[in-house]
Amino acid sequence: MAQHAKSAQGKLEESTSSIPTSSAAQQSDNVAHALAGAGGGLLSMALTYPLITLSTRAQVESKRAQSSTLNAAKRIIQREGIPGLYAGLDSALFGISVTNFVYYYWYEWTRAFFEKAALKAGRASKKLTTVESMIAGAIAGSATVLITNPIWVVNTRMTARKSESEEALPGAKLAKKPSTLGTLLSIIKEEGFARLFAGVMPALVLVINPILQYTVFEQLKNMLEKRRRVTPTDAFYLGALGKLLATSITYPYITVKSRMHVAGKDGPKEDMFASFRRIIREEGWSGLYGGIGPKVTQSVITAAFLFAFKDALYAMTVNARKKVARK
Repeated sequence: MAQHAKSAQGKLEESTSSIPTSSAAQQSDNVAHALAGAGGGLLSMALTYPLITLSTRAQVESKRAQSSTLNAAKRIIQREGIPGLYAGLDSALFGISVTNFVYYYWYEWTRAFFEKAALKAGRASKKLTTVESMIAGAIAGSATVLITNPIWVVNTRMTARKSESEEALPGAKLAKKPSTLGTLLSIIKEEGFARLFAGVMPALVLVINPILQYTVFEQLKNMLEKRRRVTPTDAFYLGALGKLLATSITYPYITVKSRMHVAGKDGPKEDMFASFRRIIREEGWSGLYGGIGPKVTQSVITAAFLFAFKDALYAMTVNARKKVARK
């Protein structure tokens, strides 16, 4: 019995040995995770952005929702050239950096809270349970939505804008495309500050996407860690699997959110449920899945690279901190 108790105590000490021992150390660790997440998101977004453009345009331009990804790409390149596939890239990179920084900071803060609670309760493992992973994802996701929604409204407007070349006469000089700041100021001036929070409700519902994604990722990672050390390659595949499941389930809400982001310019202003009803009435159920091919592809690839980059960047950050501490 004594030997069993000693073994359990040993496991507890081993499982909690990586918990930062002070608030300052925990804060530093949270920031390290947040910076790694921001960097990983920036790199993965830059690699997959053309797929975001194709998906967003398919979501908001209902007449084109049935066209293939290849045809959509050809049409954009013919009208706007290769740069057309990168419309709004600057706001997207800024947005994903801020989004991931906020998300990972709050996720790690919540994770640390649960780990300390597990330690105080004498639980054999500090690993998050499924319920704890979902709660952490919900808190981090809600904070992220409220802070970053204006950035994504601007980005969607820039990505989904109707090319003036479609309406201009042959040989006519096209007006200069608006900048990110110009688009932001235009929305505030013409539609009011509140329009920057269009689509918040479906976005909050979409918090279930990262909840599903990170819960699947964390639980699979925990299972793998029992057998061996998790590498960035493992994180790549686990991240891809988690995102595939999450995006496939929540895609109709992604479509509605994109439609609401552009509603002030190209359509009627309506709430989430009205948007659902109108899309189904005018386009059928398939309208809710416009652009799902490139979106799922982009989401899975981006998430896979994100987790791989994040793990690598976090390891680099930790090593850098250790070197600084030795000096």
